[in-house]
Amino acid sequence: MLISILTVVLLMTTISIIVLVLLQQGKGADAGAAFGGGGGSSQSVFGSRGSSTFLSRITAMLAVVFFATSLGLAYLYMQINQSNISVTSQAPSNSLDVSLGNDPEAVVQESDLPSIPDVVDDER
Repeated sequence: MLISILTVVLLMTTISIIVLVLLQQGKGADAGAAFGGGGGSSQSVFGSRGSSTFLSRITAMLAVVFFATSLGLAYLYMQINQSNISVTSQAPSNSLDVSLGNDPEAVVQESDLPSIPDVVDDER
């Protein structure tokens, strides 16, 4: 149950980070706003510094949540895998001691191989 909740939180955080990064303006966008290009609307909504610090703070907080949930999921999966017995420890130890030379059924007979029809290319 906890793993499912953390997975949903991780996915929502990932999508939110992607959206917030795409919404943020690049460093070169401030030069265009200095010449009167549409920067006034973002300054009135988010304050005098614009939306860059608001969005970057939210992105930083979501990044912390992303890393925390990733580490939490890794820890939980590690605990689950340590409690299970591995597949290799369950295999019988004598299964690899088969020698092909002593077993007459292990030798491949010529009649066991599939027949390949002879292809003659007379058109050359």
